Amino acid sequence: MNDKTYNGWTNYATWRVNIEMVDGLDPREHFTGSTDVYELASQIEEYVNNYIDDFASGLALGYALAFLDEVNWREIAKHMAEDYELFQTETEVD
Repeated sequence: MNDKTYNGWTNYATWRVNIEMVDGLDPREHFTGSTDVYELASQIEEYVNNYIDDFASGLALGYALAFLDEVNWREIAKHMAEDYELFQTETEVD
């Protein structure tokens, strides 16, 4: 079996980034201008990448970026949008 889901999320990287870096951030304060889940996902990814760039370098940065490549940013954005009741028509479709 090749199931890589973790605690109900796409994978461990998505779960961990959500729980450690995004959970509790109010999108209305941190990700202004988001008009849909795709835009919110892009802003979340940029936020996390900027954070990592500020604290990692060299080999550690390479490993961090490889880890972030596994993150399902849209899943995190959808979860956040549902928590804060954003984009209801889009998040209910999936």
